[in-house]
Amino acid sequence: MRTAWAGTGAAALALLGAVGAAPAPGWTAAPAAGRPYVYLEGAAGSVLQDTLSVTNPGARPLTVRLTGQGARVAFAARTVTVPARTRADVPFAVTVTADTPPGDLRGTVRAGADGRETLVPLLLRVSGPRLAALTVEDVRVDRAGTLHYTLVNRGNTLLAPRLAVRADGVLGRRLVDRPERPLPLTLRPGERAARTEAWPDPPALDSVTVRVTATAPGAAPATAAADTVFASVAGVGAAAAALLGLSGATAYAIRRTR
Repeated sequence: MRTAWAGTGAAALALLGAVGAAPAPGWTAAPAAGRPYVYLEGAAGSVLQDTLSVTNPGARPLTVRLTGQGARVAFAARTVTVPARTRADVPFAVTVTADTPPGDLRGTVRAGADGRETLVPLLLRVSGPRLAALTVEDVRVDRAGTLHYTLVNRGNTLLAPRLAVRADGVLGRRLVDRPERPLPLTLRPGERAARTEAWPDPPALDSVTVRVTATAPGAAPATAAADTVFASVAGVGAAAAALLGLSGATAYAIRRTR
C-alpha cells in the first residue's frame, strides 16, 4: 500500500511541477478600461483621443509595434517596450479630416510582437448633417458616337449613382432611350468620375440632343444635355443623292406638265 501511495504521490508531484512550469499567458493589447473595442465620436475636422493598454505577463521585456488601419491613427510612440509583468498604457489620437462625411467608419488598431499580431476594432462615428448632392458635367458626343460625361459628388455623403440616357433627332425622333440603371461605382464626397457610354448605331446624318440624367438616394436628380451633329460621308452622300433624285423628279414633272 505504501508503495502504491508513493507512486501516486510522485505522479501528483510531477503533475504539479508540470503545471508550475507552464508558460504564462501571452501578451495582450486592448482598449483601456477593458473595453472590447475603441469607440470614438466627433465632428469632421476634430482630433479624438484614446488609450491602448498593452500587458506583458512574461518574464522578459516585450517590444510591441503599433499601427493603425482604415483611419488616421497617431500613437504617442510607434514602438513600445513593456517591462516584464507590467502593463503599458499608450495614448493615441484619431484625426477626422474636414472632408470626412457624417456616418460610421471602421478601422483597426494593430499591435505586433513575438511573431503575432492583435487587432483591436475601431469604430468612428462622425457627427453632422448629411447632404447628398450630385451633378452631371462635361457632356459631349464624339465623332464615333461615344457619349462622354462626368459625375461629381457635391455633397458630404457617399453616393451610389444611377443613370438614364436619352437622345432625340432634329425632328423629335427618339434615337436613344436607356432607362435608369445603377452604375458600378461609388462616389466619395468631392470625387469626380469621368465615364463613357457606347452608341453602337448613331445616325449617319442628323442633329441630335443627348440628355444624361443621374440620380442617387437622397439627392435631387441632375440632368445635363449636349447637342451634336452627325454628318458622315455616307450620310451626306445619301442625302445628296436623295436631293438630286427629288430635283430630277421635280424637273421631269414640270416637263410633263408643259
